[in-house]
Amino acid sequence: MNHRPITEDDLHAYVDRVLEPERQAEVAAYLGDHPDVAKRVAAFTDQRDLLRAALAPIAEEPLPPELNLSRIIENRARRPSVARWAMAAMFLLSIGGLGGWAMRGALQASPEGLVALAREATASYNVYTPDRVRPVEVRASDSAQLVQWVSDRLHRPVKVPDLAASGYRLMGGRLVATQHGPAAMFMYDDDHGSRLVVLTRPMSSADQNAPMTSQSQGDVGGIAWADDGVGYSLVGHAAPESLRPIANEVRKQARAI
Repeated sequence: MNHRPITEDDLHAYVDRVLEPERQAEVAAYLGDHPDVAKRVAAFTDQRDLLRAALAPIAEEPLPPELNLSRIIENRARRPSVARWAMAAMFLLSIGGLGGWAMRGALQASPEGLVALAREATASYNVYTPDRVRPVEVRASDSAQLVQWVSDRLHRPVKVPDLAASGYRLMGGRLVATQHGPAAMFMYDDDHGSRLVVLTRPMSSADQNAPMTSQSQGDVGGIAWADDGVGYSLVGHAAPESLRPIANEVRKQARAI
């Protein structure tokens, strides 16, 4: 029997466990035969679990009185002139009330500045570097197209760092979404298969200019900094201090734009 190809939508639906049982089994079998893709899906699962764990305490908080459906219904009975409004409010609140209340806390707790940038770079590294099929959207052979694309989307000139002197070749890059808007991601590898990621994006009000700071999350180390409103984060499977000379080279080239 010929099965339908496994798509990116199938992989995300597999993580969320919303596929039909037969399709879920097909994706599971596919992942068993493709360990690189399975590793990427595992990263998706880890991110989902981290988000759920972060939101769980907020979701368990009691709703504020103004979002209490019983009170809305009681007020509706007292004021029949607003019955249509109350019905609409109950419908909207039943869909989005709890989610909106939870997101309020999540957004208040979201990191800013270099901390946020470093986390975004690490997330991109964990998602894309294990991919041996299509880790980048635009290959190094089309670097001119890549530069034009990311510069247009970030609304400022972007230069792809040349890390050849450090032993790393440009593989290519892509745009990635972050909580603070689009970011440009450039990926590099060396003769041993080690990969590095440089993530850059405009900074918000926090850390418009900031010195180099070491960052570590799990086994991914990095260096993050900001110059004139633009942030940079270099990450890889290495100790942050061993990446600092490469980060210095990236900063020197960026300042020459």
